[in-house]
Amino acid sequence: MFEIASVSYTDPGAPAAFARSLHDTGFAVLTDHPIGPERIEAAYDAWGAFFASEAKFQWTREEGGVAGYFPFRSENAKDAPVKDLKEFFHVYSNAPVPSELEAETRALYDDLVAVGLRLLEWLQDHAPADVAMALSEPLPQMLAGSEMNLLRVLHYPKLDEAPEPGAVRAAAHGDINLLTCLLSGSEPGLEAQDTTGRWHRVPCDPGMMAINAGDMLDAATRGHFPSTVHRVVNPPAAENKPRFSMPMFLHPRPEVMLKPDFSADDFLTLRLREIGLKS
Repeated sequence: MFEIASVSYTDPGAPAAFARSLHDTGFAVLTDHPIGPERIEAAYDAWGAFFASEAKFQWTREEGGVAGYFPFRSENAKDAPVKDLKEFFHVYSNAPVPSELEAETRALYDDLVAVGLRLLEWLQDHAPADVAMALSEPLPQMLAGSEMNLLRVLHYPKLDEAPEPGAVRAAAHGDINLLTCLLSGSEPGLEAQDTTGRWHRVPCDPGMMAINAGDMLDAATRGHFPSTVHRVVNPPAAENKPRFSMPMFLHPRPEVMLKPDFSADDFLTLRLREIGLKS
């Protein structure tokens, strides 16, 4: 049975329950975490104004760059034939952000990294001994000094016309990184796939945070914490509204070895080419 656990961040049993859900499904949902729904809503409102303005184009990423604004239909999922129906902004610790968004965005960035580090500690503490011993270094330590952590601010516009066949808000994919901390989306749409191919709605009620294992965590733990394929589906006509979400992608330092002959930088470079964000 595919059941994504809902785990209270403040529950003494949370670490074990979280690790168990991530092992069983690749996903878990956190409640009672430090980032309240009012902060999330305020961030979506502020970034919504940015995406609605022409000023966003002044922030378009430089050729070959990884930070800044990515216009509508910049990215495709690995092996997907068409681009996703989204635009987004990449926030890194050492890259600029529009001044009117700076304070709250940086605060969200720091708080999400702190939550992610704690979750990696939980996974480290509850991984089987053979899995933990095979790691090149403990999971939380892989993030020490990393400047690769990425906060992605996503805007899925209202669909004003029928999209081309196969075009969806986010096609089925696995995340590249170690762990993703996803603040609840402004609208539903996120789904996860079980091992039989069936799709399941991931809860996104206000105040929730969806957590999923990325491909790097899957590789480093030899599949013990699996990277589960997920997608964002197009809304039905009666619910055709814009959607915002803010995932924090926790990335190890580039030199961290995920496998004896495969570094985090090797992995990231390969995947960025596969999804059309690197030539």
